Amino acid sequence: MKKTQKEKTSLAVRRVAIYGVLIAMALVLSFAESQLPAFFAFPGMKLGLTNIVVVLALYRLGSGSAMALNLLRIAAASLLFGGMSAFLYSLAGGMLSAIVMILLRRFGHFSPIPVSIAGGVSHNLGQIIVAMLVMNTASLEMYMAVLWFTGMASGTLIGLLGGELVRRLPESLFGKDEKK
Repeated sequence: MKKTQKEKTSLAVRRVAIYGVLIAMALVLSFAESQLPAFFAFPGMKLGLTNIVVVLALYRLGSGSAMALNLLRIAAASLLFGGMSAFLYSLAGGMLSAIVMILLRRFGHFSPIPVSIAGGVSHNLGQIIVAMLVMNTASLEMYMAVLWFTGMASGTLIGLLGGELVRRLPESLFGKDEKK
């Protein structure tokens, strides 16, 4: 059944509104996370709360939307709360994480928890690679063992929260976007 112009316009407006809400949600989570005291025993370790939005987008809007939202939130959060250095680290970690999560979702049909765990670990890997290049040292690879564990722990938490949102928010709220 062919969609009318009015239906196409309505879907486009809905999509823009959903993107706006999800980016705003990611920025609020990013700000909240930036305000948390450094209570973690490992330098650089964060919960990755904004990845809840990426998981939700991946499972409700599709891979292209998840990648676009991830890139937009990285750019916006870096401008608002970070700087060029934060942007480089976030971009490397966030994009590698999104690619890994998209591939697992698309080809493995995994639930949000293992997808998010793989995303958390690959996010840390991307950031370590950038740090090794910036600092011109391979000795940081030893820190990856610690970040492997913290990526798994935070990935589990994010997968649980993101999966719960996916479960509770109806597909109809997100329109008729791609599902993978």
